[in-house]
Amino acid sequence: MSISLRQLRYFVATAELGQISQAAIDLSISQSAVTTAIKELERIVGANLFLRTPSGMDLTMAGREFLSHAYEILKKVDEATHLNVVSSAVEGTLAIAATYTVIGYFLPQHIERLRRLFPKLELQLFELKRESIEEGLLTNRYDMAVLLTSNILNPALTTEKLMSSTRRLWVPAQHPLLQRDSVGFREIAEEPYIMLTVDEAAHSSLKYWSTSTYQPRVILRTSSVEAVRSLVANGQGVAILSDMVHRPWSLEGRRIETINVRDPVPAMDVGLAWRRGADFTPPMQALRSYFQQTFHLPGVRDASFTTP
Repeated sequence: MSISLRQLRYFVATAELGQISQAAIDLSISQSAVTTAIKELERIVGANLFLRTPSGMDLTMAGREFLSHAYEILKKVDEATHLNVVSSAVEGTLAIAATYTVIGYFLPQHIERLRRLFPKLELQLFELKRESIEEGLLTNRYDMAVLLTSNILNPALTTEKLMSSTRRLWVPAQHPLLQRDSVGFREIAEEPYIMLTVDEAAHSSLKYWSTSTYQPRVILRTSSVEAVRSLVANGQGVAILSDMVHRPWSLEGRRIETINVRDPVPAMDVGLAWRRGADFTPPMQALRSYFQQTFHLPGVRDASFTTP
C-alpha cells in the first residue's frame, strides 16, 4: 500500500497541533478521518508514530524521524506545484542583504530554488542588522533586501510585503493556559517571560505591550531563538513569537505549544526592500517575480523584464 499526500498532511497537522481534535478542526475534516489516516500510516511504516496520552498525541522516535521525511516530501510537492515561469536565462550578480531571522527561518529554501531556477545568476548573501541594510541599499552596496518590512520606516526605501506571520504565545506542553482558547496580556504578565532581542524583537514586543496596562515579567533577554525555544519547552517561561520561527519541538525533544493572544499583537511582516526609484536590473526583476509568484502577489510578469 502506498502513502498518500492526504495521509502525510493529516499526520503533520496532528504532530504540530498535538491533538487529533485540533488537527481535524485545522483541516476542516472529521476526527475519524485523521485517526484512520494515522492508523494507515502506522501500518504501512510498521511502527507506532504517536504515543496516545490523556493530554494528546506525542511523537515517538519513529514519529519524529517520519515527520522530517514528511516535511521534505510536502515541500517538494509544493515546489512542483508552484513552478516559476520567469526565464531561466537571466544572468549576472545579485547582492541580497537579509536580517538574522529571515536568513535563518525564511530564505534557505528560496535560495535553493532560485539557484536551481536561475543557474546563471550569482546570488551574493549578506547577513546584517536592519540599519546596515538600509544604509547599504541607499548607497547601492546591495541590490535588494529580504527582511522584516514591519521594522522599516525609511521613506527613501520601497518595500513589498510577501507574507505576515502571526505572533502567538509559546508555552510548554501541559501548561495550564492551554485550557483556554486564547489568553490576554493580563494572564501572560503573571508568567515568567523570555524576551527575544534579535532583529529588534524586544522593541517590537514592548511597542504592543505599551498599549496595555500590564507588562511582561521578563526573567531573561536573549538573542538566541533556540535558547527561547529550550527555556519555554522546559517550563522556565513563556514568550510571544511568530509562527515563522515556531517549531513544535525543542532540541531536547520537548514539545512547545502555541496559544492565540486576544489582545492586539501585530503580525511579523516579511518582504522585499530596495532603494526608491532604483532602475531594476534583470536579476532584480527575476528575484521580485519569483517571490510574487511564490506568494501569489499581484503584478507577476512572465519572461519579460521591465522597470517597475
